[in-house]
Amino acid sequence: MRVVIALGANLGNPRAQLDRAIEALGEVIKIDAISSFYETKPFRVNEEQPNYLNAVLIAETDLTAEQLMKQLLAIEERLGRKRSTLNAARTIDLDIIDYQGMIITSQNLILPHPRAYEREFVLRPWLEIDSEAHLVGFGAVKELLAALN
Repeated sequence: MRVVIALGANLGNPRAQLDRAIEALGEVIKIDAISSFYETKPFRVNEEQPNYLNAVLIAETDLTAEQLMKQLLAIEERLGRKRSTLNAARTIDLDIIDYQGMIITSQNLILPHPRAYEREFVLRPWLEIDSEAHLVGFGAVKELLAALN
């Protein structure tokens, strides 16, 4: 299955955290492409936070979407992620954006990612590594990105 995963970090050493996350992901999925790293301002937060470093990768996996999500959560925990409030600063954030174009709604997972269409820090790096990217239910990533600007 083809998956698109977004990565972000803004605490500690974000570059090192993203590198560690990519290395850990490479142990459980076959990474085909990794975008450049993009520095972005925190999205929809009220408190002062450091800027984020974001990237997107495309990979192949035999894991189900739920199994993959469990792996991402385990990697986040291993890399020091502490969950507190929504949009809080974090050492690492790993999100499944797309899983083989499937629409999934379960207690623990909603795909495609329900807010990906409004996040430049997801769309821009995704478009960099897949010029024909399409977010199921929302449209061409190129058009979604243009609509934000």
